[in-house]
Amino acid sequence: MGHYSSGRNLMWVGSFASSRSHLETLLALYDPNSHHSLLRQIGVHPQLSAQAALGVVLFCLGFPDQGLAQSNKAIAEARRLLHPPTLAMSLGMNALLLSIIGDDTGLEQRANDLIAVANDQSFPFFRATAAIFGGWVKAKNADVTEGLSLLRAGSSAYCATGATAWMPFYIALLAGACEIAGQIEGGAAELDQALQLVERTGERWFAAELDRQKARLLLRQGHPEAAEELYRNALGIAREQDAKLWELRAAASLARLWRDQGRRAAARDLLAPVYGWFTEGFATPDLKEAKALLDELGTDEGRHP
Repeated sequence: MGHYSSGRNLMWVGSFASSRSHLETLLALYDPNSHHSLLRQIGVHPQLSAQAALGVVLFCLGFPDQGLAQSNKAIAEARRLLHPPTLAMSLGMNALLLSIIGDDTGLEQRANDLIAVANDQSFPFFRATAAIFGGWVKAKNADVTEGLSLLRAGSSAYCATGATAWMPFYIALLAGACEIAGQIEGGAAELDQALQLVERTGERWFAAELDRQKARLLLRQGHPEAAEELYRNALGIAREQDAKLWELRAAASLARLWRDQGRRAAARDLLAPVYGWFTEGFATPDLKEAKALLDELGTDEGRHP
């Protein structure tokens, strides 16, 4: 139980490397025969919950392929065990990864899978979670009005359960839908709420992305200096957390700003070493976009496939 609680708590606060160590230790030590009683204590299968959490941690650390593999394993095993709470938890955390990576087709399927389990088992928490992810898919696929409605309804239902975990991320999805709808001020207000929640709860795993997303809105409002400051903040948080995926996103966003300002060499020098660190995930939109930007900036660092 110590490794389980430590691993999850460290994930929440953004201590990803330490979280990974605890979760991997748990998975190495777990014995289904002697540890099966833990299922009754925590309500979900401890091994599969650790796998699902490790998927998120690996993702943030810059290993998206490994992260998705762990997450998918948790879902497959939860289906085999026929344990609905564990299956719902695994589906929800997998949906989170798919929303981050931008796999809208996969996310729609996961949201549908989750709502089916939630309705069958009367899980209001996961029903709300599924509504949030379903709303995000609709917002990204040209049905932004319905998407916003689902996101707001899902968020309200989620909060009504008393839950706060993951809420900064869900608010960020709502802010993203506002941005798609052209509601820039509304999106900024949502992000301010998410940032306040981060300060109140200490859930910092997504803090760098909140700053980066707000910077993007500031840029759209014509405030490049304020946007640059927030991009730098996001970069600093990501580096402090060893969160290479967030670092890549912040570096790419700042590099685009500098490119547009004519600071091409600085943009290249910022982004190239971050991209060069990665050893997997080259089929993901984040890595593809970073490589395309580096190619545009005239670097030879785009050496990966």
